[in-house]
Amino acid sequence: MDIAITKLDFVAVPSQDAARTRAFYLDTLGLRPDQKSQYEFWAGQTCFAIWEPEQQGMPFAAQTCAHIALHVDDVAAARAALEEKGVAFHGDTFDTGVCHMALFSDPDGNSLMLHHRYKPRE
Repeated sequence: MDIAITKLDFVAVPSQDAARTRAFYLDTLGLRPDQKSQYEFWAGQTCFAIWEPEQQGMPFAAQTCAHIALHVDDVAAARAALEEKGVAFHGDTFDTGVCHMALFSDPDGNSLMLHHRYKPRE
């Protein structure tokens, strides 16, 4: 039997303080809260679910090598707005020739990225 993966159901975001992380994703980033779950919220059609590994007997480890790419129409403007809210970015915004990216982290150290593809890869 072949496995047919048809969509991404959610992204799990590890945290050591779920309330603090929830405030960051909702208040700082402006993601849409889920009406049925206190620790879930939405970026477009993707659900972000906060979980605390230590409460399930697992060690906490931030996700630092899998940048979650958050689409914005204007990376420079979105970066400036987040910097005004106190978000620190890791280095300059860079241009790959097809997209702009700006790297930052949430309060638990999970890697995030503002991303905008401005032309197709040739």
